[in-house]
Amino acid sequence: MSEVIIRKAVHEDCAPMLELIKELADYEKALPEVTLTLEQFTEDGFGNSPVWGAFVAEYNGGIVGISLYYDRYSTWKGRRLYLEDLVVTEKLRGQQIGKKLFEATMEYGKSNQYSGMVFQVLNWNEPAINFYKKYNPKFDDEWFNVSIEFKI
Repeated sequence: MSEVIIRKAVHEDCAPMLELIKELADYEKALPEVTLTLEQFTEDGFGNSPVWGAFVAEYNGGIVGISLYYDRYSTWKGRRLYLEDLVVTEKLRGQQIGKKLFEATMEYGKSNQYSGMVFQVLNWNEPAINFYKKYNPKFDDEWFNVSIEFKI
């Protein structure tokens, strides 16, 4: 395998990043729920008030993985990094790309004085659960995930 480069995402990475997000949504059997446009995604990451940051994995000139994160605040713990998506294209899974992305994101959080990192994983996604278990996470079974959709 050629060298995989892990780097901060740039504006031009948004289209392939959104394709990977759709690939993940398809894997999670929820593709129709992805309603975000490329324009909104790009604005939200690189506009006047960016709300997300990301690392990308580049291989042979293409984006093959992403780790997308944003700030979260805990009144008990302070600043926390929220990992929204960790995605590696299906054909390259098992090549340590996810590990490199995940560890780059953790290092970013540590070096920027976040108190920790939080994320979600579907209870049926055994490969992801087993991946995360290598990092000694705390799985929480006390809280429900709750969301309210706004019409925009």
